[in-house]
Amino acid sequence: MHPDLAMESVCVSQSPWFPVGQLSRSKKRARATLTFASSSSKIGEMASTVAAIPSLHKAWVYKEYGAAKDVLKLEELPVPPLAPDQVLVKVHAAALNPVDFKRRLGKFKATDSDLPTVPGYDVAGVVAKVGSEVSSLKQGDEVYGDISEFALDKPKQWGSIAQYTAVEEKLLAIKPRNLSFIQAASLPLAIQTAQEGFDKAKLRAGQSVLVLGGAGGVGSLAIQLAKFVYGASLVAATTSTPKLGLVKSLGADIVIDYKEKNFEDMPERYDVVFDAVGEPKGTNVVKEGGTAVVLTGPVNPPGFRFVVTSNGSNLVRLKDFLESGTVKPVIDPKGPFDFGSVVDAFCYLEGGRACGKVVISVLQ
Repeated sequence: MHPDLAMESVCVSQSPWFPVGQLSRSKKRARATLTFASSSSKIGEMASTVAAIPSLHKAWVYKEYGAAKDVLKLEELPVPPLAPDQVLVKVHAAALNPVDFKRRLGKFKATDSDLPTVPGYDVAGVVAKVGSEVSSLKQGDEVYGDISEFALDKPKQWGSIAQYTAVEEKLLAIKPRNLSFIQAASLPLAIQTAQEGFDKAKLRAGQSVLVLGGAGGVGSLAIQLAKFVYGASLVAATTSTPKLGLVKSLGADIVIDYKEKNFEDMPERYDVVFDAVGEPKGTNVVKEGGTAVVLTGPVNPPGFRFVVTSNGSNLVRLKDFLESGTVKPVIDPKGPFDFGSVVDAFCYLEGGRACGKVVISVLQ
């Protein structure tokens, strides 16, 4: 088994995703009890919210590269300053991605931002303050996004695993109304990676797709996008035995237990192979004229590798699919982890046991 396939190991829950809206019902009930405020009182509330932004906030930070338990510390830091094109987000939830721990281990030193670093790309929260050039977002908006435009080229030094984070307006989108902050935080980097990969592969309706690593954070969304957004006529996916039901429920037509079957020995060939785990043999099942999207590991022809570029407009493209429930967040049942358990969340993700995304509830 390829080392990266460790990310596809045992998931203990029979319901690895949270049904859309489940986590937000209590919020909706609470909202229904509110009375309408006068416009003057709303203005007063907004002013007091701005005044309530502290000078210091709590954030997880590392000052040197290394293991989570050795270098990650919860500290009080200055609230990030705003550039004119940025908004300050009060973070409700954040999510972890493999790039977070690889970056913390020093694998991208040559292109990383300076230390110390607050980790975290994915965020969901509420706009607390806007910069002078911000035009499409306002205070109080519920937003989500991947806060680093370029994942590996000088990503944000002050990330999303914190109570506040500063983000360029163009990287954010309004949170889908049916999703909780926890659900929304699980999406941005992973769903944009799947989306950009299929765009670059020029996936068209009626074509066939194989997703290698179908139960992972990116793979679970790649299955859904291929089937329900891009209109693939056939979607196959690999996974481990305990996750077969999950992958089938996401829309895969063929589910391959990689512990029992070799996808190369099966008769199907595919227009696009989406490799989320680093399996070099994936290109062996590409049809003539097809391609392979490779996220990690070696790249063989006709495959290509790319690193996702964040943009809020990509999330806007997916709004209707998310709000209709056609595409669903997939969140590991171990979570959400609370804000005090970020080291545990990292260790869990790095152990290769995660199903879908590992999410952290920041607002306690």
